[in-house]
Amino acid sequence: MANFEARTSAEPGRIIVTLAGECDLSTREHLTAVLLDAVHRAKAVFVDLAQLTFLDSSGVHSLITAYHAAKQRDSRVYVVNATGAVAAVLELTGLDTLLQAPAENHRHV
Repeated sequence: MANFEARTSAEPGRIIVTLAGECDLSTREHLTAVLLDAVHRAKAVFVDLAQLTFLDSSGVHSLITAYHAAKQRDSRVYVVNATGAVAAVLELTGLDTLLQAPAENHRHV
């Protein structure tokens, strides 16, 4: 099992899901469950990746699953604060653009 943590906090009108550690196949089901729960509880879900050190295709799959679930509910999922290898994966897959938060919200996560 990878060193991984997903913490959720609620704010008015949104939920912030803070990810830390390494997100890989062994954490995919947990991440997907956390993201889908957040999508069902709020119109806007911000996924803070500042503490995430690794993201593979399993994590990408979870983010896309959450994106589609949010879209069906007329909600949004955003990723913020990605750096290093995690930012590179998001850029390569196009998720950096697809899940880009509005500038005014990015600074407050």
